[in-house]
Amino acid sequence: MEALLLDVVRLHETWMEVVFPRQLDPSAVLGKWQPETTVQTVGYYLWAILGAPLVAVAYPLLLVGFATRYYAAKLDSAVTRFGVLGAVIVATVVWGSLTLLAHFQLPTEVMLGIGGASVVAVVAAGLAAGFSKVGGRFVSVALAYPFAMTAIFLPPVVAALLTPSISSVVLDPSYELARWILDTFLAVGGINEMLRGAFDLETFGQQWGVTGLGYVLMWVGISVPLGWFLGLLVALANLIRPKPDN
Repeated sequence: MEALLLDVVRLHETWMEVVFPRQLDPSAVLGKWQPETTVQTVGYYLWAILGAPLVAVAYPLLLVGFATRYYAAKLDSAVTRFGVLGAVIVATVVWGSLTLLAHFQLPTEVMLGIGGASVVAVVAAGLAAGFSKVGGRFVSVALAYPFAMTAIFLPPVVAALLTPSISSVVLDPSYELARWILDTFLAVGGINEMLRGAFDLETFGQQWGVTGLGYVLMWVGISVPLGWFLGLLVALANLIRPKPDN
């Protein structure tokens, strides 16, 4: 409970820091800034009141940031232990073994689907691991997290595109998800109608001989913003509750 209250206080202080100086982690010499005039006092407390509901909304997202940071740290520890090349080799061995098993146990089309998914997963995971070790919060948020999400979401789509027998398991829900996104998040300003008029999810790419390109781009389009979002939540988590080694 004490940690929760401390997180909420620091989250609110972060909000106050947007407008007023020395609110979050003030120096021991100067201390926390306090309003001195009536105008400053009114503005200070109005800004504080305005931030209260925002903190209530942001705190659950902060918890997501803490959880994401925890699991990202576990993966980063593994990458540090094996190195980027070692992590890629491990991923290649795991996915390669799965593909080899599919070759002996499953029909050829299923094996090809798993093989294609393996390539996508290994490449995306390798890029995520590489960018995570480059260093810097910006690189991690802009590149490492999006590639990590791509490594999770894109392989099943590739497998479904290469394996007609399982395509309905992945592609049909993807189509319904795309329709829901168009009718909700992208309904603002007629963006959904513009996209529907310009693209067809099921046939886009066939004109270039790349069947299923629409589904691939759809999931890349989901993975990248989701990676950015999670990366920003981790950055917020680091700000509110810095890691011991920060």
